[in-house]
Amino acid sequence: MTAMEIPAPFSDTYTGPGKPGTREHDWHQIADTAPIMAATMLRYLDQIALSLRPASVRAAEGILRGFGGWIAANHPEVVGLADVERRHIEAYKAYLPTRPGKNGVPPLSEQTIRIKLGTLRTFFERTSEWGYQDAPTKVLIFNGDLPTPDDPLPKFLSDVDAAKLMRAAADAHPTRRLVIEMLARTGLRVGELCALPLDAVVLMSGRHWLRVPVGKLHNDRYVPLHPQLVELLEAHHASRDDDLDRLIMWNGGSLDRHQVARMLRRVAKVAGIGHVHPHQLRHTLATQAINRGMSLEAIAAMLGHKTLRMTLVYARVADQTVADAYDRVTDQVDALYAKPAGLRTNGAGSASMSRLGADHDQRLLGNGHCERPPQLDCQFESICESCAHFSTNTNFDPVLRAQRDHAAERDQHARVDLFQMLLDRNAQEAQA
Repeated sequence: MTAMEIPAPFSDTYTGPGKPGTREHDWHQIADTAPIMAATMLRYLDQIALSLRPASVRAAEGILRGFGGWIAANHPEVVGLADVERRHIEAYKAYLPTRPGKNGVPPLSEQTIRIKLGTLRTFFERTSEWGYQDAPTKVLIFNGDLPTPDDPLPKFLSDVDAAKLMRAAADAHPTRRLVIEMLARTGLRVGELCALPLDAVVLMSGRHWLRVPVGKLHNDRYVPLHPQLVELLEAHHASRDDDLDRLIMWNGGSLDRHQVARMLRRVAKVAGIGHVHPHQLRHTLATQAINRGMSLEAIAAMLGHKTLRMTLVYARVADQTVADAYDRVTDQVDALYAKPAGLRTNGAGSASMSRLGADHDQRLLGNGHCERPPQLDCQFESICESCAHFSTNTNFDPVLRAQRDHAAERDQHARVDLFQMLLDRNAQEAQA
């Protein structure tokens, strides 16, 4: 294949979703200026098309074509990929934030810039690893070149808003209700919902399951079906007179993601909860499940996650372990804030001793008492007696016995052992 023989999947006319037309950069333009680079890019795209999904290949094709077109327009001295230098990458990085974004409105988002640079970095690395003759001679894109992405929590509906939505769905058109309840009760991605085949519902071990075919992550899974969903699906099937291989139909044809989004917007408006995106129902189900004790492993299986790392994002929304630990610490902090005023000698010795007897949480020290509430742990409670510079002798035995007995009355076993050790050491030294 010569540089001018552009494969059909990478033709210069855009015919995908949206308005057809001529692309910003075309392969013929790149091939005319940088024929070797164009050939390398097209060879790479042919290879990844053998293992990646068409949508992933189209995305990579657009990014490589955009970079190649920019190189051809701004650096005509570059003929092949091996001619690309770090200065070209730095100039391209400076250009990306000024490039028109979606619908021609600048700037590109940081996430989009990250994806573009990441795709280019993978392309550069693969051409080197695969031994392409036209490959970069050095590393061109580093981790620090990629903008640090934001890591927002998934958007989900509160329990109150979710309940409003489900009540509004119950009064909606039967198919709209079915679609919304399917999303809310199964956690399906909207693309998965639209692609469900007619035989997706199966009966196993006495209950109904939904078999979700191989999808975004190249894995299929079974999701348990709520009995109410089974009834809605049976009613929907009974109302149909077509023979299309789709579980859910709308207006005599296959369901698509745009119809699903419109259905949800309509019902959400009736519910008075504002705009709701279909993927929010997936996030909502996961959040509801983790809040009510469902294990991460079970949630991952239900949502079709390949790794628990994907599921852990929901643990950040409402981690009960964190909440329980916070509550325990809060009890101790509250005890600190509620700490009573310390004892002060005021000449009334008998009154002070009476108060000491009442405050059972006090700890007897050599020259007073520690009034730390028992709820508060203190890692320094025996620091004096454990210090290398601490010294005692038999003259302090009465105080040490009082401290030992005081600790024994309160089941402070570590302190009992400490003071007994000091008493034994004093006795040994006295006999020496």
